[in-house]
Amino acid sequence: MSLSPNHGDRRGQHPELIVLHYTGMADGASARERLCDPLAEVSAHWLIHEDGLTELLVAEDRRAWHAGAGEWQGRADVNSRSIGIELVNTGTRPFPEPQMAALEGLLPQIMARWDIPAAGVIAHSDMAPERKIDPGPRFDWRRLALQGLAVWPVAGADLPMSDSLTRIGYPLGPATLAAFRLRFRPWADGPEDATDRILAAGL
Repeated sequence: MSLSPNHGDRRGQHPELIVLHYTGMADGASARERLCDPLAEVSAHWLIHEDGLTELLVAEDRRAWHAGAGEWQGRADVNSRSIGIELVNTGTRPFPEPQMAALEGLLPQIMARWDIPAAGVIAHSDMAPERKIDPGPRFDWRRLALQGLAVWPVAGADLPMSDSLTRIGYPLGPATLAAFRLRFRPWADGPEDATDRILAAGL
């Protein structure tokens, strides 16, 4: 199996984040073709198919082009300090059990290799809330959190939302509340409320 040509040097940075994506494409073959097309200038380290097949497309010690413009914890160039995992999904359907099980098998290995904590596993929408929504409202973040593979809120205080979101790592902007809800309250709508503030503080 040939690796994707779409990669570069990490610029001396150590991976400290894992960014989860969905491909937004109809099937795994189409996604793999695009991720390995030099003209597309997009890539990811790992591709997980719906049946659980897991492919390494870019070596983890190389810089893949998966995150794009955005920031986390006040720092840009997320590509240089992250590992990207693409999940084959159009964004309109649930993530099947074999795929989730494969992700749950892969994440602990990456986290152990690079000493990445659960708080370092984030959504593409977390670091680019103005332009991305993946892996979307159908992705089960709580399931990962119960295994120590992501974070989930505990009871917190009713503190200012902006303060909590900044401490978590979100870039502040018009779409930040929507990005937070996409991951932790995908059923919520309307203006910010006390539940949002309590959940954010609980992180």
